[in-house]
Formats: sequence, structure tokens, C-alpha cells
Amino acid sequence: MTIVKNLDTGDSFPLSVVDEKIPLRNPLNQHLYRRTAAAMESHGDEGSEEEGHHRRRPQIRKKLRHFWGKKRTKGHGEGGMGGRGREGGEAMSRSNVTAAQEHDTTIKYKPSSHHKGPYEFDRVRLRQDLTGPHLGAVWVMEFSICGRLLAVAGQDSIVRVWVLRTAAQFFHELQAKYQRFGVHSSGESLAEKASMASTTSSEEDDANSTKGPFLEQPICMYHGHSADVLDLSWSKNFFLLSSSMDKTVRLWHISRKECLCCFQHVDFVTAIAFHPRDDRYFLSGSLDGKLRLWNIPDKRVALWNEIEGVGSHLITAANFCMNGKLAVAGTYDGRCIFYETEHLKYHTQIHVKSRHGKNRGRKVSGIEPLPGEEKILVTTNDSRLRLYNLKDHSLSCKYKGGLNTSSQIRATFSRDGLSIVCGSEDHFIYVWKTHHDVNKLSSVRRDRNEFYESFTTHHAPVTAAVFAPVPGITVDQGLKEVGQMIIAADYQGGIKVYVNSENL
Repeated sequence: MTIVKNLDTGDSFPLSVVDEKIPLRNPLNQHLYRRTAAAMESHGDEGSEEEGHHRRRPQIRKKLRHFWGKKRTKGHGEGGMGGRGREGGEAMSRSNVTAAQEHDTTIKYKPSSHHKGPYEFDRVRLRQDLTGPHLGAVWVMEFSICGRLLAVAGQDSIVRVWVLRTAAQFFHELQAKYQRFGVHSSGESLAEKASMASTTSSEEDDANSTKGPFLEQPICMYHGHSADVLDLSWSKNFFLLSSSMDKTVRLWHISRKECLCCFQHVDFVTAIAFHPRDDRYFLSGSLDGKLRLWNIPDKRVALWNEIEGVGSHLITAANFCMNGKLAVAGTYDGRCIFYETEHLKYHTQIHVKSRHGKNRGRKVSGIEPLPGEEKILVTTNDSRLRLYNLKDHSLSCKYKGGLNTSSQIRATFSRDGLSIVCGSEDHFIYVWKTHHDVNKLSSVRRDRNEFYESFTTHHAPVTAAVFAPVPGITVDQGLKEVGQMIIAADYQGGIKVYVNSENL
């Protein structure tokens, strides 16, 4: 029997009753912990019971400490999801936190102590609050490629799609057309028409100048999943994939209300991605350790490969890179394993961990290709982001600032690739320049970036944050000097739209 200890209360109890004793906040991490703990226990049984008990106990305690986020991290106080009050209080009390009022909501801004300016997000404002429809945590948000639709999903198992006010008429007409005739235009013409939608209603823009960029209610609500939705992916033709802890991937289209197809798996599906050049195919990563390339028209697996190992084969992130030439899977033990997409044949791997110390790799929670370059950004549960060069698999830069010790938080790029945004367990939204100006900072290492800016109005861990792909179309046309727009969601279901502009 494996005995675990709650480091908050000091209580000890068997691993089998951990669900009853401690309210774990993230169901995916709860499942991952139970799977890996079981693997450790089974591996320890090979030796004597007494030796196994003494050998496993510190490992279990250490794993629980990382999982609950109670290990102190420099500059963050008590981290993790379980100590929200203390971590929030310590973060807010720092001397460099400034506040501004907008829509009766205080925005707290906090730059890095290393960042001496000039700042880009010190004038950020809350533009719209979409909080309300979502019950429980939001785990994932994804903009459509055209930038006019935002899909949001999480703990309540419902996929909601929000539409920009300027494009709402186009998508409403598209849905009505399908209901009347049961057909819709080709994907290419849909994308072209949608891209023109925001330029055809200037009078309505003036009338809505005081409203937010999104309609107040979702344009679509997709029901079908029976557990938490973990990932979303859009195709260029307005098809949407959603993966869930109910062991399925479901296919939707913006013109339809019902699910078009269900792709069954044997374990939780943690990651999905449409092929960037041929959206008849998509990639899925599952906790069964298999990376699958699906053929959508044939409704079957075209290719698959399996990661070997006990407890370390769990796939927690997956994506395409190099414009679909390679597929990459991130694992629970901190590896990024690359495969040639054409045959899904093993190519190489990167072990994502610190170069110094004895620490093993931490869970990979996100993999994002850098637009226009052969690089990927990897998010891991050691509160670090790492940018790798795929030409020689070297580390280009490591980003530090946010807190991510036990969440599925992932960092994403702006459309131009010049900025990075990431949520954090300390309730803040963190932003870095992808390439900081080392010429102005001669004493700074090129491969380290601690020059972040952060801000928040959230009162819970920020579980997802994304840049609007085309900022100019998501803000009323009367505004000037519009900067980046960021949409962030949190553990309590709050969704907020921020704009970096003086003219609100």
C-alpha cells in the first residue's frame, strides 16, 4: 500500500482514497498522477516490499508536492492551484503593481523587475467581459484562421463559438442558408467571404462603438462530449475539431448544429491539430501513448506510431511543425518526439529540461510552431517556456516569469510571431517579446528572456490566453493606435477581452 501525505494539513492516507481526501482541481492532472503513481508502485514491487516502501515514499511525496504546486518558486510565493488566496495576495502586494480603472474593474499591471522599459502593455484596457455562459474552468481557446470566430471549451464539456460583431451577419446567413437548402458554399469561398465581412458594415460599427468586439452570446453551442474538452483545432474551411476526456474527437462545422463525425480512442485525447496544408487529415495525441494521423473522409486512422515506456509514454501535447512536414508529440516526462508526417516515422527527440541539476523533465503542456521560422515553443510544468531551433535542435531562448507547476496552460504566439502570451497560476497574463533587444542590454544573455509584462483582472488562475490573430478587425473602426488584443480565460469560467490602446 502506498501512503501519501497532504503537505497542507500533514494528514497521511492510502493513495486509493486520494479523491475523497483532497479535492484535486484539474481532472486531467488527477488522472495523470494516478496513472504514473500506479506505474511507480508496480515498478517498485519488483524489489522487496520493505525496500520498495522506503524507495517510493520520497518519490511519491515529491511528485505530490509538484502536482499540488506547493513548492516555493522564487518570486511567486506559494504557487499552484491549491493556494490561490495566498499567491494572489502576495502577487498583488508587490511594489511595482500599478492599477487603472476601466468599466469599474481594476487592471493590475506588473512588469518584470529586469524590464526597465519602454513598455508595450502598460496601457492595456479591459474591452469586454464574456463571463457567464461557461460553467467551471475553461481549458482551451482557439481562434479560427480568419480570426473572426473564437472557440472556447473546458470543464462543462460544451464547445462554444463566439463571433465578432462585424462578421456576425455573414455567419448567421451561412447558418440560415444551410437550414433552408442543406448545402453551403465551398470552403475557399467561405473563407474569402468571411474575410470581407468586417468591411461591409461601417454604419453598424458606428452604432456599436460602445460595445465590445464580440456578440454578447455565442453563435454556436456544440453538445456531444460527456467530459472535459481538452483541445480545439480549426481548419481553413471552418471545420472545428474538439478532443475530450470522454476518449473521443468530434468534428463540427460552423454552418451545422450537430456533430458531423466522432473519432473514438481508447484513452483521453489530450491534443489535436488539423494538418496545415491538407485539412482532410488531423493529428491526435492520447494518453495511451499513440500518435495517430486520421483520414477524415475515410473516418479511419491512416498512420500511427507509439511511444514506448512505463508511465513516461503518456502524450500530453501534440502539433505539426515546419508547415506539416513533421509531427511532434510532447510527453508527461518532458520529451518532444518528432516524426516525419508522410509515414509517421520516428525522426528525433528533444528532452526538455534544465541543463543543470538532477531534475527530470516536466510535463509538456503545449507545443506551438513559430510563424515563418523553423522553431517551436514548448510549455512545460516547470514554469518555463523554451524556444527550440529545429535545424539543429538547439535551445534558442528560455522564457521565465509565469507560474505553471501543475496545469495544462500553454503559451501561444501573436500572428506575426513577435510576441508570446501565456496564462499563469498566479492569476496574471504574461507577455514577452519573442526576441528581446540584446543590443540595448549588453550584459543580458541572448538565450534568456525574463523581460515580461503582466496584467490581470482575474481572481483565479488564468488557464488560457491567446492573441487575436488580426487585431485591426476585432476593434471598432473608430479607434486609433490599436495594439494587440488578448483574450484570456480562467479557472472559474471567466473570459475577458483586453486591448492595448489609449483610445477606448
